[in-house]
Amino acid sequence: MEREEALRLLKEYIKNENLVKHCIATAAIMKEIARVIGEDEKKWEIVGLLHDIDYEVVEGDMSKHGIVGAEILKQKGLDDEICEVVKTHNHTIFGDTYSKPIEFALQAADSISGLIVACALVKGKNLSNVTVKTIKKKFKEKSFAAGCDRNRIKQIENIGISLENFFEIALRGMLKVKDELGL
Repeated sequence: MEREEALRLLKEYIKNENLVKHCIATAAIMKEIARVIGEDEKKWEIVGLLHDIDYEVVEGDMSKHGIVGAEILKQKGLDDEICEVVKTHNHTIFGDTYSKPIEFALQAADSISGLIVACALVKGKNLSNVTVKTIKKKFKEKSFAAGCDRNRIKQIENIGISLENFFEIALRGMLKVKDELGL
């Protein structure tokens, strides 16, 4: 599936513009991680883009989130690995049973995207004003963007990427889609 087709599919199921932007940001980070570690950029981007496809369908019910998303994607003919990663990304159901780099990366990308958006909002709503130093400082402030799970972000270390390097990778990925994000 190409990115534009995946984005159209996402928008069929997700109407909240901020959630769509979250998925775009997560996808950009996933693509950048894949590029850095030599994985399939296209596949990783699609996972990031579609990981929350069911969020409005299940109305935020975390006992169904991911499971319904995987079913939607399977019906649309997406590859089994993509469906499985989307299904198991909901750590409230599946815990920390991850073993594949794409799974660890999604945990980290999903959470850091919100932290970086929050950084941009306090930097004049301009992602270009955000630096790795800003992210590092705000990461340490537990009350800042409190919903961004720092432990999920640290999952990136399971694939051999340091936290500080990840801040740089994530920011670089998001800067590539800053216009789509409106930041």
